[in-house]
Amino acid sequence: MAQQLLMPKATAVWLVDNTALSFDQIATFCKLHPLEVKAIADGESAQGIKGLDPISTGQLSRDEIARAEADGNHKLKLSEPKVRVPEAKRKGPRYTPVSKRQDRPNAILWLVRNHPELKDAQVSRLVGTTKSTIEQIRNRTHWNSANLTPMDPVTLGLCSQIDLDLEVDRAAKNRPATDENDSVLVSARETENFAAPAEDKSEDDEIDADAVFAKLSSMKSKPEDEDDDQN
Repeated sequence: MAQQLLMPKATAVWLVDNTALSFDQIATFCKLHPLEVKAIADGESAQGIKGLDPISTGQLSRDEIARAEADGNHKLKLSEPKVRVPEAKRKGPRYTPVSKRQDRPNAILWLVRNHPELKDAQVSRLVGTTKSTIEQIRNRTHWNSANLTPMDPVTLGLCSQIDLDLEVDRAAKNRPATDENDSVLVSARETENFAAPAEDKSEDDEIDADAVFAKLSSMKSKPEDEDDDQN
């Protein structure tokens, strides 16, 4: 990645105010037009911009400025950075070494069986394959389906355990919530127990009814006995 100057216009303001460099030298270094640098020097442009010292930011050295001031044809060069920032990796399909590509269908079969919640895009990111291949393996229409054996892609070295866990967690978060009561099946014994209390209750009701009738009969018989005694 080519190194770029930080804040070119602010740097040009500082160079105009603090050096004896020509407009062309400053314009070339800051990638500006010479007339724009002249406007900065005349106060017609960049009036509200505070100058940025390229020496303090490590982009220019005093020696480099001195050489350019002594030689009007010298072009300023950016100083080498003291710290190299690694370039961000481009996101794309995972590269699978040629030696491990023959194991990729086995890894896909393992993922499809053990983690059916994973989407095709997630499987593709993990092992570097296409959606059509995933569908063929899932539907057992792959040309080599008879010889495929489920194998852990982490063990095969096609992906890391961290990447696999991350994709599984993502799939779990995206899974729709289910009602626990709907997912629990009631056993046959429990259904029998539900019916049993109703039968017991009916029997109790019959017993209670008999007891009531018996009590009424005894109450009726008592007044008759009392009448007989009086007679």
